[in-house]
Amino acid sequence: MKTIEEQIAALKKKRGAVIIAHNYQVDEVQAIADFTGDSLELSRKAATLPNEVVVFCGVHFMAETAAILSPEKTILIPDPQAGCPMADMVTAEKLRALKGSHPGAKVVCYVNSSAEVKAESDICCTSSNAVKVAQSLGDVEIIFVPDRNLGAFVAERLGREMILYNGFCPTHERIRDSDVLEMKAEHPDALVLAHPECNKPVRDLADELLSTGQMCRFAQASDHKEFIIATEMGINYRLRNENPGKKFYPVNPDRAVCPNMKKITLEKVLWCLQDMKERVTVPKAIARRAVSSIERMLEIG
Repeated sequence: MKTIEEQIAALKKKRGAVIIAHNYQVDEVQAIADFTGDSLELSRKAATLPNEVVVFCGVHFMAETAAILSPEKTILIPDPQAGCPMADMVTAEKLRALKGSHPGAKVVCYVNSSAEVKAESDICCTSSNAVKVAQSLGDVEIIFVPDRNLGAFVAERLGREMILYNGFCPTHERIRDSDVLEMKAEHPDALVLAHPECNKPVRDLADELLSTGQMCRFAQASDHKEFIIATEMGINYRLRNENPGKKFYPVNPDRAVCPNMKKITLEKVLWCLQDMKERVTVPKAIARRAVSSIERMLEIG
């Protein structure tokens, strides 16, 4: 009897598929993935690969972005109910109303959003390039959606005001400054790496504010041996695997868990390849407008 990992490998070969997984996925899903990374990094990777079938182990907006960048490919998500509460906090209708209240403003849209919201935006950003993207717009009024914490981080770095939509990541909101202070007391030599989706008190305690991809690269390049990690706990699997001589201490691992990211299991990956479901597609009219906001971001770098 083949193990489930062996069954997945055989089906992946049969389908000519590639499996990509976000850094927040459960350990066993990251272990069988061909590539791990952050959301846009994975979507861009999928677009360059020869595989016609992409199994995206992440949440729905991530698979949507992959479908926008690779419309000719079959993008599958093992659990279509794996959503993102923050992405759901803003809709195209709500964004149009906000734009109507601020004529002339430019909309910067965090990639953690739906295709419809991207289509209503002027330019997208990631947590790693948000400051650069906002800066590129010059002295114009900026609406930032949907994450108020990432938007506040950008506004702080640029020393300017922005119109911040009142969205947030529930997982990062559950990370409190008291949790970080407790970890710092236990591990005084550790550097604090926090995601800019965290609230301001947590951001103020961080030695470095980094996206998940930046955290991985920073940990590898750093001479430090101990790190306190203030983001969703799934990233600690990759950090430990890539840095066997270093120690990583997740902040409040019982609460810093995204339940949607944990919906995808090995069984669901197997069923996804067996049934070739669920396919994620984006209507052409929406995809055409959404890809423009992504391409504008990519032009900046």
